[in-house]
Amino acid sequence: MATVYLWKGRTPTGEVVSGEFECEDKQDLINHLRKRKIIITSIRHKPKDIQINFGAKNRITVKDLGVFTRQFATMINAGLPMVQCLDILSAQLEKPRFKEIVSEVMSDVESGATLADALRKHKCFSELFVNMIDAGEAGGILDTILNRLALYLEKADALRRKIKSAMTYPSIVFAVAAGATVFMLMFIIPTFAKMFTDFGGDLPLPTAIVMTLSDFLRANWWILLAVIVGGVVFLKRYYATENGQYRIDKAMLGFPILGTVIRKGAVARFTRTLGTLIASGVPILNGLEITARTSGNKVIERAIMETRTSISEGNTIAEPLKSCGVFPPMVVQMISVGEQTGALDEMLDKVADFYDSEVDTAVEALTAAIEPIMIVFMGGIVGGMLVAMYLPMFKLVSVVSGG
Repeated sequence: MATVYLWKGRTPTGEVVSGEFECEDKQDLINHLRKRKIIITSIRHKPKDIQINFGAKNRITVKDLGVFTRQFATMINAGLPMVQCLDILSAQLEKPRFKEIVSEVMSDVESGATLADALRKHKCFSELFVNMIDAGEAGGILDTILNRLALYLEKADALRRKIKSAMTYPSIVFAVAAGATVFMLMFIIPTFAKMFTDFGGDLPLPTAIVMTLSDFLRANWWILLAVIVGGVVFLKRYYATENGQYRIDKAMLGFPILGTVIRKGAVARFTRTLGTLIASGVPILNGLEITARTSGNKVIERAIMETRTSISEGNTIAEPLKSCGVFPPMVVQMISVGEQTGALDEMLDKVADFYDSEVDTAVEALTAAIEPIMIVFMGGIVGGMLVAMYLPMFKLVSVVSGG
């Protein structure tokens, strides 16, 4: 069984170093440190931590990769050897799983593997990431590629957050409205209902409808819950299919305002990814295939793959993009200019920068439009129920006054 050891030592230059290493036997660690020419001063078992894992502790996010790549690029630019860079990065990473992965990459590189091959073994490094590193190593410009990758990841993370914030706000407001409605129907309305029943007489139509809804929900709440859970499970399974994902993604692109945010975000991601890959020396056909898989939208993915097929037959990029009808005319025109001038990567970056700012504008427009709609929606539901409950009370007051 593998054991984690904590070690301390000194380099040949006298620098004090330390770290942790997982291996089957203590001798494996000693051999590993000797290969790195480290003079060992202490080795001990790492004490076991008693902690609760909430699931996200070891999840490696785009932000984590962006920070890692930026630090890696800085060290390579400073002239540090690759193995030493990976060792330093591994020691300062907080997430145990990420720390373990970087340590394994360092061991593979020490054993003679290329950095791209070492990264390819781990799922957290995307095909785009690995292909760019491969191109950087082959061209002797790894420092440039790492800087480009870091910039790409930082902008991709910023774009993802913008789109997520656009989706989060209406979801929260809708959930609050639904929760308030259910709470009133389950707990507030029955109190009024008992009073109206004791009072007797005919109830106004709005009051009768609200009371019927309340009775139904209290008696059959489990049916409603089952329908909601079943609907969520069905949508998830349907979205997991090729046809289902395409239909849902297409429907999302057609939503008013929200569809605009998603479309502009997809265009920004497509142009940023393809521009970064082309500038890094990745062949255009490979770049399009990678870009299609990382587009995040099945409609965009199919359009890009159709473009790739068209290019492999000798056509330009702009023509198939125009015919698919997914990309705005301005994007197609700028890509066409980039092809004609031989500066496609620069033009794609410019389009990506433009659409990054467009996403900001679209998110602001979405927030501005949804806020009054949701206020009217919540006010209509909650206010409507309150009015329905107070109508019989007005009737009761008039009867008492008349009597």
